[in-house]
Amino acid sequence: MIDELTHYFSSPSNREVVLESLGQHIYLALVPLVLGALLAVPAGRFAQRVPKVRGVLLGSANILYTIPSLALFVIIPALIGTGATASINVVIALTIYNAALLARPVMEGLNSVPEHIVTAATALGYRPRRRFFAVEVPLALPVLSTSLRVASVSNVSLVSVGALIGIGGLGRLFTDGFQRDYLTPILIGVVLTLLLAMAGDLLIVALRRLCTPWQRATAGGR
Repeated sequence: MIDELTHYFSSPSNREVVLESLGQHIYLALVPLVLGALLAVPAGRFAQRVPKVRGVLLGSANILYTIPSLALFVIIPALIGTGATASINVVIALTIYNAALLARPVMEGLNSVPEHIVTAATALGYRPRRRFFAVEVPLALPVLSTSLRVASVSNVSLVSVGALIGIGGLGRLFTDGFQRDYLTPILIGVVLTLLLAMAGDLLIVALRRLCTPWQRATAGGR
């Protein structure tokens, strides 16, 4: 297998395909994660603040998340008029999935913030917007980061599905390998997909630790 890998990477065109596919995979997995989180924060806040719409909003999010990814990749071009193989289709589809997946954790994370801390911040003069971003969101991060890790791994996996309709990413190596009955690009695609999922997960864990230093202090003081 080492000889096969060496032979495969000896070709400049193969190296170019792998690097291009890896870069596109990172883009298609990362951008929807960020956009989905940005949409989920106000949606989760709204659900937290307005109990009357909570059931409808979270129920709708659950329904959206059950739509098969391949079906969504096909439906979106028909709805917005993009080409069938445009990468924006995957970005929009995964953004919808991520927003649907993260809306409930955002609400639960905000609900987990102790009321006396919110009251104390208000007493110190924090206006609602500042209190939300400076106090409530940071304290909700431990809950949110868990769901972000799930969404990140899910994105890395779902981007590969896009290769079935001609949208790049590492899935391109899978389809290429299957079409040519060539195991090496498939193996490279699998390994890089796993490494990418692990890297994304570790990055989110590192960011959470960086943004919640009080958790480390609390753990160290025990």
